[in-house]
Amino acid sequence: MKLLVTTPTAILLDVDDVRLVRAEDSTGSFGIQPGHTELLTVLSVSVLGYEDAAGVERYVAVRGGVLRVRGGSLVEVATSEGLAGDDLDTLEKAVIDRYRAEAETEEKARERADKLHALAIRGIYRLARSASGVHGSGLGGAEEERLG
Repeated sequence: MKLLVTTPTAILLDVDDVRLVRAEDSTGSFGIQPGHTELLTVLSVSVLGYEDAAGVERYVAVRGGVLRVRGGSLVEVATSEGLAGDDLDTLEKAVIDRYRAEAETEEKARERADKLHALAIRGIYRLARSASGVHGSGLGGAEEERLG
């Protein structure tokens, strides 16, 4: 059986002679062997396991996705994000490191967006103040300086 795992930007796995695929959807874990009936299911965020022709178990962490079995000989997985590995412990560390890096990137982007928002508010405040001809805001000096 062939296993093909893809993301929108890459082919993560393209393995022939797979003996067994283990996956998880909303109903729980299930296994697929050669000759399996046609199947289409939505995967949970999980670790997909497979056994190659040599009997070695390997893994792919997937951030959800769709699994399709065609003709009992092809298992296709389309996922938004995935990471392949030979060892669960190493894969777990790689997934955690990737999520941590993504979280840091998102936090930095949020901080930049907050700064831009504050600058926009200050700019609108200045425009409104100058358009009305008001030279003072009625705020105390510290508050006006902080805003303006």
